[in-house]
Amino acid sequence: MIPTVVWGTGNVGRAAIRAVEAHPALELTAVIVHDPAKVGRDAGELAGLDGALGVVATNDIDAVLAVRPAALVYAASGDIRPDDALADITRAIAAGAAVVSPALYPLYDHRNAPPEFIDPVAAAIAEGGGSLFASGVDPGWGNDVLPLLISGLGTTVDVIRCQEIFDYSTYDQPDSVRLLVGMGQPMDHAPMMLMPSIPTMVWGGQIRLMARALGVELDEIRETSERRALDTTVTTRTMGEFEAGTQGAIRFEVQGIVEGEPRIVIEHVTRIHPSCAPDWPTPPDGVGAHRVIIEGRPRIEVTIEATDEGENRSAGGNATAVGRLVGAIDWLVAAEPGIYDALDVPLRPAVGKLGRKQP
Repeated sequence: MIPTVVWGTGNVGRAAIRAVEAHPALELTAVIVHDPAKVGRDAGELAGLDGALGVVATNDIDAVLAVRPAALVYAASGDIRPDDALADITRAIAAGAAVVSPALYPLYDHRNAPPEFIDPVAAAIAEGGGSLFASGVDPGWGNDVLPLLISGLGTTVDVIRCQEIFDYSTYDQPDSVRLLVGMGQPMDHAPMMLMPSIPTMVWGGQIRLMARALGVELDEIRETSERRALDTTVTTRTMGEFEAGTQGAIRFEVQGIVEGEPRIVIEHVTRIHPSCAPDWPTPPDGVGAHRVIIEGRPRIEVTIEATDEGENRSAGGNATAVGRLVGAIDWLVAAEPGIYDALDVPLRPAVGKLGRKQP
């Protein structure tokens, strides 16, 4: 059994505890929290499981890392605290842990990560012998291994299009939805996520990974974006009210240009309410889905819907990202110390999990 720590118990951390507990090769040995109210609570309770796991949450990071855990799932957010997340992750790697995390987008494609991200990780690996695999759902498996797998079913491939189409009212992360994405903000406000170069910073790594796997050279990466305002004020279950006239939907593309044409495209269509921008692409049930479209011969379209935590589609997406990461831990522990990406880490079946029950 591989001793494994989960750091963070928010939207991703809850799913990580459940995934580690369910994995036949892993043993949950510690849970790190930042909220003092969570200290001393059982991991099973924090993860929404029916029974206790016998592991109580702690905020003593030094004590957890002092025993040099074999693996660590870093589940704390890096969206609005990238420097802190990077410091935490390098600290765990320097303690010898094989770290998996969705927190830092530039490290998804480590070959092209800026020095301020890659240099501290490389130094931590040299110091402690740990490893890192960073991935998620989108960016992550929804636009790296999934489209590449499906592309192999085609005779010819003209365009690979990866879509995330989501109702963000189900995404219980107000800072990301209101501040980063700009939902509910005035239309003259520039959302951080749509500022020039930011979409490429987040999703460009997946464009480059797919191009590398497909054996094509990119001319460049381009960005396009559109925004729509709400016609009426709407009230959401998780994040309150969004006023009429404020931003209610965004649509953008990150395009990999090959020989002058957009051939590898990652597209986002995000709404805070289904009534906004109804003419844009919609998921089958109006809530949320990830979709891959292979334009070519034959034309192939695959739509993925995941639900968790009471039929919550955003929670389902988080859980799939965690499944990919936690499922890679035993491979990562056995590999040489280093930084790995989605093309390095194999996508494997759920060996030992079929029929497995959690508390």
